[in-house]
Amino acid sequence: MFKHWITSALIALAALPNIAAAQAFPNKQIRIVVPFPPGGATDILARAVAQDLQKGFGQSALVENRPGAGGNLGADLVAKSPGDGYTLLMGTVGTHGINVALYSKMPYDAVKDFAPITLVALVPNVLVVHPSLPVKSVRDLIDLAKREPGKLNYASSGNGTSIHLSAELFKSMAGVSMLHIPYKGSSPALADLVGGQVGLMFDNLPSALPFIRAGKLRAVAVTSSKRAPVLPELPTIAEAGLPGYEASSWFGILAPASTPRDVVGKLHDAIVKGLATPETSERLASQGAEQVGNTPEQFAVFIREEIDKWGKVVKAAGAKVD
Repeated sequence: MFKHWITSALIALAALPNIAAAQAFPNKQIRIVVPFPPGGATDILARAVAQDLQKGFGQSALVENRPGAGGNLGADLVAKSPGDGYTLLMGTVGTHGINVALYSKMPYDAVKDFAPITLVALVPNVLVVHPSLPVKSVRDLIDLAKREPGKLNYASSGNGTSIHLSAELFKSMAGVSMLHIPYKGSSPALADLVGGQVGLMFDNLPSALPFIRAGKLRAVAVTSSKRAPVLPELPTIAEAGLPGYEASSWFGILAPASTPRDVVGKLHDAIVKGLATPETSERLASQGAEQVGNTPEQFAVFIREEIDKWGKVVKAAGAKVD
């Protein structure tokens, strides 16, 4: 009995530092790792979250860009960091959806190595075509692709990206054949699309928006389940002829798996409160993003569903990165 009491006491004492740290959280700078270069949607959204955390906690929050390996480098860094709440990841559909099936060897487990905090935002891709292409609707595109199988070509920002796989999902669900032309990034792909070297593209809405507004590209539909507020007249692909289609890019905050639940809770509450403010909401909306702010449990379910969905798309596309 005495030995049992001593053992219990020692266990309780060992837990005290973690309990105290959790209660004091945060008492130093928070770091949000962005696994992509500066300037993109992931970076923009991470900086919005960092600003909200700084306001909510009164502690500085910085964004650190760690690009490489399709986002795997930065994600792995966070997976192997201490679970104290001070190192977070701005995860994406790539790091926690597509890459699981795309890469033959992953340095981390997208489910087991992370504690989901909240889904921050959904960003639709948009189906855009060169004005010379006789396509003004989803049905037009499906009909044209079926009349001329394999003749239509589409650009992407690279093999295995959400832009590429949005098109592959479309092809699979519509039962059509189109030729994939991969580029090293969205900018050169858009340049060739505007120049008429390729016929169409499923691009991220923020980068395609200026060309749509300038009349250089024709927007046909968005890939999300709901219409984009910045282009309310544009239908979704699902409502325009392909029921069940949905291929949004998404961005969410995650911590290392060992992060205490109450620390996850504090981070969640601060981020969701920030997302609900008019300032942050308007900032995201101007980028074509829809803020979410769900629970850690809901985000965890969402990640599992995304891994399953994109795994099927990657397999059907035959896309692989070794």
